[in-house]
Amino acid sequence: MAHDIETSTGTDPSTADEGSSGVAVLDRAFAILNAFGPGDNRLSLAELSRRTNLYKSTLLRLLGALEHGGFIRRLDDGQYAIGPQPLRLAALYQRSFEVGPVIEPILQRLSRELGETASLYVRQGDQRLVLFRVEPARAVRVSIRIGEEFPINKGASGKVLLAFSDVDDPRGHTIRERLWAVSHGERDPETASVSVPVFGATGQLIGALALSGPKARFDMASAFTAALTALLDAAKQATVALGGEGARFDASIAMMKREGFTDAQ
Repeated sequence: MAHDIETSTGTDPSTADEGSSGVAVLDRAFAILNAFGPGDNRLSLAELSRRTNLYKSTLLRLLGALEHGGFIRRLDDGQYAIGPQPLRLAALYQRSFEVGPVIEPILQRLSRELGETASLYVRQGDQRLVLFRVEPARAVRVSIRIGEEFPINKGASGKVLLAFSDVDDPRGHTIRERLWAVSHGERDPETASVSVPVFGATGQLIGALALSGPKARFDMASAFTAALTALLDAAKQATVALGGEGARFDASIAMMKREGFTDAQ
């Protein structure tokens, strides 16, 4: 009986591990899509095999199916890239939050007036995901992509998301009380950020508004104060537009003016 000769060193396991969905073919397809990182415009078959630990023959079958469904494109040079279907799903994902018409104009105004990158992050497990973002026109800026994920335990927006989604954790008490968090070079040593929460009609956390920029520009207390004041006002506007209560932001702004800005968070 003839046998296929596999040319990859991958183990190509047929049994599901505890991190899988229990449907092997779907897990393998997801592994292929997840093999593409933020900086990967294209990947070779060999690189996909290395990253997924799948045999090339298995990969070719799955890539063909993913290409048929619009999730993968095979390029003229034989390499592979992400297809158009994830973009359509990403647009549906954004619309499912029903905050785009409210958030996007606010981000545009913040970025224009402050000259920094303005974003809205949402929590995805132990990651924070960039749902919306607007970058300034200036040459030196923080550049992030919609859909990028970062560790939730680093960065100002991660602190906000943790504080208001894990409300029983005492470590987030100060952030919950003040409604803001800051970060100096936690994820990227050259970047600083400040973030505040946005709430919905029932008081639920919608996401974290953030302004981020080069650390050198945010080192001055006056720059952070201006960013924080603008963010709190923007978060109040967004929260009220989404049916929430804006008075808590007034209290936060009053507290900041009364006690002075501190970057302890």
